[in-house]
Amino acid sequence: MSRNRKAYFPFIGPCDPCPPQRVVTYETPPQLYLGFQPPNLPQFDPCKALCLGTLWPALYAPYENPYKGGK
Repeated sequence: MSRNRKAYFPFIGPCDPCPPQRVVTYETPPQLYLGFQPPNLPQFDPCKALCLGTLWPALYAPYENPYKGGK
């Protein structure tokens, strides 16, 4: 799991009509963990930045499918 993926364990009631989902995961964006922009932050080159959607590698977080790979 990446550092941006969090998990929690929901309450499972005795009368729930659906099969329980034991663990629920969600992603948080990396800008939550970056306070003010530090000076001299590394940057992608402009062409790569356009492809990835951000100029700074610290803010790049590709979406990882939690259901891919046998989960």
